[in-house]
Amino acid sequence: MTTDLKDLMERARSWPEAARDELVAVANQIESELQGGDYVATREELQALDAAIASIEAGESASEAEIKAAFAKFRPARSSSTRGGQSPNSVK
Repeated sequence: MTTDLKDLMERARSWPEAARDELVAVANQIESELQGGDYVATREELQALDAAIASIEAGESASEAEIKAAFAKFRPARSSSTRGGQSPNSVK
C-alpha cells in the first residue's frame, strides 16, 4: 500500500460515517471495474431511476428548454465544429 493511500485511510477514520460509507462504495466500484464486474447502482441511483420512470409513465417529460439547460449544466461548452457543425447541446 502506498504512503498516500495509508495516510488517506488513517484520515478517513475521523470522517463522519456517511463519508466513510461513500468512500467504501467508491472503492468497491473501482474494484468491480478493475475486475470486469457489472456496475452495481447505489440506492440513491436506483431511487432516481424509479422516480424518472414514474414521471415518464405519468406522461411527464422535459421541455426542449429544460433539456438544453441540463446539457449546458452537465457538459462543458464545445465548439460548433464538433459533430458535423452541430453543437453537442442541440436537441432535435
